[in-house]
Amino acid sequence: MSDRGYRRPRPLSPLREHLRDTFWFAPTMGFVCVFVLWLGASAVDEEIVAVLQREEAYDELSSLIAFVQDAKTIVTTISSAMMTFIGVVFSISLVAVQMASGQLTPRVVRIFVRSRISKITLTVFLATFLFSLLVLTSYESEADPRLVVSVPLLQSMLTLVLVGLSLLLFVVYVSATLRLLQVGPVVDKIARDSFRVLGRMPRGPGGPEGLGPETGRVVHEGRAGVLRDVNTARLVRAARRQDVVLRLIPRIGDFVVPGTPVLAVHGGAVPPRSRLRYTVSVGVERTLHQDLAFGLRQLSDIALRALSTSVNDPTTAVQCLDRIVQFLAAVVHLPLGTVHHRDRSGRVRLVQEGPGWEDLVDLAFEEIRWCVAGSPQVSRRLLAGLDDLLLLAPEERKQPLVRHRALLVQAVERAVPVAADREFALLPDRQGIG
Repeated sequence: MSDRGYRRPRPLSPLREHLRDTFWFAPTMGFVCVFVLWLGASAVDEEIVAVLQREEAYDELSSLIAFVQDAKTIVTTISSAMMTFIGVVFSISLVAVQMASGQLTPRVVRIFVRSRISKITLTVFLATFLFSLLVLTSYESEADPRLVVSVPLLQSMLTLVLVGLSLLLFVVYVSATLRLLQVGPVVDKIARDSFRVLGRMPRGPGGPEGLGPETGRVVHEGRAGVLRDVNTARLVRAARRQDVVLRLIPRIGDFVVPGTPVLAVHGGAVPPRSRLRYTVSVGVERTLHQDLAFGLRQLSDIALRALSTSVNDPTTAVQCLDRIVQFLAAVVHLPLGTVHHRDRSGRVRLVQEGPGWEDLVDLAFEEIRWCVAGSPQVSRRLLAGLDDLLLLAPEERKQPLVRHRALLVQAVERAVPVAADREFALLPDRQGIG
């Protein structure tokens, strides 16, 4: 297998992807940072008071106390209004996400969950609320500049800065959330995520030949669920230490249940269970971290919903086909199927089955083709896409495209009785009906 374009997997990559799928990690880190910031600002404010008292600058200190007392009113208002503001903003956002999932596909909710701007906005909003509460504890009732211990000047200023940042992020967040209601940005995001997965994939053909006889298997002992990703770095390290080759039996995206084999061992004993811990991640739904086909699955789902009789939105289906053709055109010359992961010495240590070219073409076009007979806009765009891919594909990869094109023509001919309508529906057009 050629290693050109291969980027060795990072050990913490699965953990980073898991944290991106959560909504609690960023706010928790924000709370920690806010508490540290408050402690630092409190120390600075106390030092300012101490310096002014040592220099007996009581007039300047009295002015600071008066200014801070005026700022206390603003900080109190912020602390009382911030949680209400957070509740209203995110309630509206959840309604928007629900509408997007109903119009497109429930899978788009993951875009909101993984959105950096959503997490940053929530973190800053909650941080502003917590910081304002902490600042209120620093205010003293003592007004004598000779006896006061702390004047929360810097803390009050930082509170105002956080409020300004919250307002700025609010505008950006609303704009980003409204984009979830638009088909174009959603399918573009799915396509960009799919290309990001493609960029992380090892490149090279090959099959499991030469692995030697199978000497053992490792069964899944966790909960039932979808195989989301595998820690390839940890598996390669475990195989190298045991001097064996591991083969992942299910594909990424397969549903596994306890007791089913997930790893086959070739060339030696099964590695100790401790070395294989946390190497396989199972969840309730698929993710795009290592799942090359999941982007096509989402685009196909959106197109199918758009072509349903309850929605009847062929233009959305055409937009999905644009991205599907774009993705297939990007992988048409790439080696697909079995992936070999190597250790630092270049020896194969992990073999992983992936989708082949025919698998991706069937996923992209099979279900959509069944629904396009009554929509000339979609049939014309699908024919144009297939023709474009036929021009790009090498000879050995044209057969699935030719098959889908022939089946599409047959479906339209059966469904459309009028010859002129059939001719119109079978005319390739990149805009559907331009």
